[in-house]
Amino acid sequence: MKNYRLIGQCGEEIAASYLQSLGYIILSKNFRCKLGEIDLIARDQEYLVFIEVKYRRSLNYGYPREAVNKIKQKTISKVALYYLKQHYLYNTSCRFDVVEIIEYNNEKKINLIKNAFML
Repeated sequence: MKNYRLIGQCGEEIAASYLQSLGYIILSKNFRCKLGEIDLIARDQEYLVFIEVKYRRSLNYGYPREAVNKIKQKTISKVALYYLKQHYLYNTSCRFDVVEIIEYNNEKKINLIKNAFML
């Protein structure tokens, strides 16, 4: 289990660096509450962006983005609402992005999916 956590952390660091290179400002990593977790929370211009990071070393189980199913989306949405309430951000424009990282032959392909799903 620890190995999966390390891979996840590695993916989140890669994603954070990539997003920063695009101008995102990372506000929080691994935001947790009783409802669940959001990998990254960032500011992208006027948007507060809740980001799910998925890292795969092969496509044997499909593309990483496919793991962000309706159940996962619902959990992320609930945690996002909790974050907004906790920080008194009631009139904030939000977006849900997914960063998928696919490793193949020691090369990493990063794909940013903006507006991956709606609240």
